[in-house]
Amino acid sequence: MNKYVLWLILALCSGQICRGQNFVPYYGQIVDQCSYDTLLNNLQIFEASGVKELGSFALTKTKTWIMAKYASFGYTDIREDPFTYAGYQTSNIIVTKTGQVYPNQYIIIDAHYDTRTGPGANDNGSGTVALLEIARLLKEVHTEYSLIFIHFSAEEIGLVGSWHYVENVALPANLDIKLVFNIDAIGGVDGMINNTILCERDETGPPSSNNEASASYTEELANCVGLYSGLAPEISHAYASDYMPFEYQNKVITGLAEKNTSPYYHTSEDVISHLDLHYLHEVTRAAMGASLHFSGAFDGSVGLPEARFLQHAVVYPNPFRDHVSIYLGEMPADIRVRVRNTLGQLVVDRKFESMNHMRLNLELLIPGIYMLTLETPSGQARSLLIVKE
Repeated sequence: MNKYVLWLILALCSGQICRGQNFVPYYGQIVDQCSYDTLLNNLQIFEASGVKELGSFALTKTKTWIMAKYASFGYTDIREDPFTYAGYQTSNIIVTKTGQVYPNQYIIIDAHYDTRTGPGANDNGSGTVALLEIARLLKEVHTEYSLIFIHFSAEEIGLVGSWHYVENVALPANLDIKLVFNIDAIGGVDGMINNTILCERDETGPPSSNNEASASYTEELANCVGLYSGLAPEISHAYASDYMPFEYQNKVITGLAEKNTSPYYHTSEDVISHLDLHYLHEVTRAAMGASLHFSGAFDGSVGLPEARFLQHAVVYPNPFRDHVSIYLGEMPADIRVRVRNTLGQLVVDRKFESMNHMRLNLELLIPGIYMLTLETPSGQARSLLIVKE
């Protein structure tokens, strides 16, 4: 089959800009900084604080410790989101890092820090320390999107903290949430073969477009697992954790959870000695890679790679008759636009300097199917074009 025809078939099936997901050396350098010793040290502190149930001194002590950790990383936008439940007051912890390109669009990365019955080294000390490590390493990294790190309280008694945040913070502020990435119980089980991590997607009811978006992001999460860790990803379904209140408000969700279910959840035996710390380290590496990917992280010393703009490209109207517009996002870029017919012949070849919105007059093209290629010095993306009668 002619390779240009194959491109057209693939583009027709996808209906969107075509782009791949590859290992990014810059991301790999950051992932390699994930520290086993730091995870262990933080988990020891978490466990030693005791049973972190609603109304307990241990829960308040852990909240204070988490906030102090963020301050030690250099974060300044650290806030409590207080609420009262069953006569007890507690708080979610909200830390915001502003994006460089899309400051008003947010990636939420979350984990709950309350426990039930026991000290909760796995549920959810593992997610808590992984989130702290992600935030530590992202502090000086430039990201396209803004990040909100959230440590939820009162998860164990019915997702109370996340429900409070969604209904009293996110919805009233009309936050433009691009994705919610939930991390809950990723410590593995000592003595078992822990080599697989569950990547959780939305499989509940309408709107189906939410499920499709969740499936897409979860596939990207699974790819990150393979690219940045030694674990095997397994696609699973979202269930009973802090992403669910967001899902009920039609937000896109994904998450990580251990494959081998611990028998020690919600008992006094949920302690470090029953975890697989090497597994926790590998899951944190995977989560770190995914966080870099989802947030559009880039090396600020060399500027924003132009190819990243292509991930936000919109081509419209399509199908069209006389002209088509191309929108690259909020930031301009130098770009070359090429259009080929089904024989692979180049029919349009134009260069644009420092533009983010351009209009192509293509009235000379005969009706049919074409391949649009957007090129920058650091990458390219393709999209199907259909010229109407």
